[in-house]
Amino acid sequence: MSPSSAAAFLRFTFWKLLISPAVSLTCSTQKFNKNQVFSTCIDLPSLSSYLHFIYDSPITTLSVAFVATPPKSGGWIAWAINPKATGMVGSQALVAYKNSTTGVPVVRTYDISSYSSIVPKDLSFAVWDKTTAESRSDGSLVIFAKIKVTADLAASGKINQFAAANLQSKGTLDLKNGHTSGSSGGDTTIKKKNIHGILNGVSWGILFPLGAMIARYIRAFESADPAWFYLHMLCQISGYAIGVAGWGTGLKLGSESPGIMYSGHRNIGIALFVLATVQIFALFLRPKKDHKYRFYWNIYHHGVGYAVLVLGILNVFKGFDILNPDRKWKLAYMIIIIALGAISFLLEAITWVVVLKRKSGKSNKPYDGYNNGQGGQQTLAT
Repeated sequence: MSPSSAAAFLRFTFWKLLISPAVSLTCSTQKFNKNQVFSTCIDLPSLSSYLHFIYDSPITTLSVAFVATPPKSGGWIAWAINPKATGMVGSQALVAYKNSTTGVPVVRTYDISSYSSIVPKDLSFAVWDKTTAESRSDGSLVIFAKIKVTADLAASGKINQFAAANLQSKGTLDLKNGHTSGSSGGDTTIKKKNIHGILNGVSWGILFPLGAMIARYIRAFESADPAWFYLHMLCQISGYAIGVAGWGTGLKLGSESPGIMYSGHRNIGIALFVLATVQIFALFLRPKKDHKYRFYWNIYHHGVGYAVLVLGILNVFKGFDILNPDRKWKLAYMIIIIALGAISFLLEAITWVVVLKRKSGKSNKPYDGYNNGQGGQQTLAT
């Protein structure tokens, strides 16, 4: 491919990593000092970053302004170009940060040869007029640069934390038409994450708590026996099957995301799988009601069950923090949990009333002179 044909319709894959999407403006409202004007601006599709650019096709030069907000004081942002691939490894990065001594924003170049190796180095292609500036209104930084476009050049963007949402935030920049589109790899990963979250939210976060409520409260009503047991089993076995599917998608996501590790979420997930598996298979070893070991089995069953209940809800909230969906989804789950808690509180009171009345009725029952109907009349004690 010749440079002229590449310039006609050159597609750049950009890699964009943002930690704190604090910039609320759209790119069309952003203005730069020194009357810098770009013909095209794009609100990038995730994580609230912005790209301004102008492509001079006769001289195959791309001028860019990448806008993002560092996560905190001392943080940094970057925009990078990967000449050989569409991922982070191999990227040639322009990194902007505030000098810790002077507080003045500076820009440096880095070679990202691996996730663990990021070294200061000149870029492998021509780049000039690289500067940076800080917005006083929102603390965002801007990277300015001019790049010599070649036929084999692919572009990406990135910013300073190797988190899952950041690493998968990929897209394609079309210089000719001035728009972006998400990469299939990133879209596929997001879909897998959503599936993982839905499966685990429904199983560990809803079905297991519902099954525990049925076992504790519905069984108190004699008319519900043995229906409560089958409903309890239905919720727990369904929850386990769906939870295992969600656990499997989590393992798959982990294997496809090198350099990404959520240790707390992962460890709780493994503990849940182990405890729930033991709980399910322990049903086959359940002693009869009158067996001498039934009391100890009940202690084990209830203890493990409540551990799964607490860990499951905790891990669902950890998953929300990682996936970072729209606030309405977390709010909806919180409403469900609060509703289940309120229903449990009400049923707890009703159950105690039923049980106490039942015990009171038995203790006040007149003695009929017979040993529970066994035929031998007894002498009343005085």
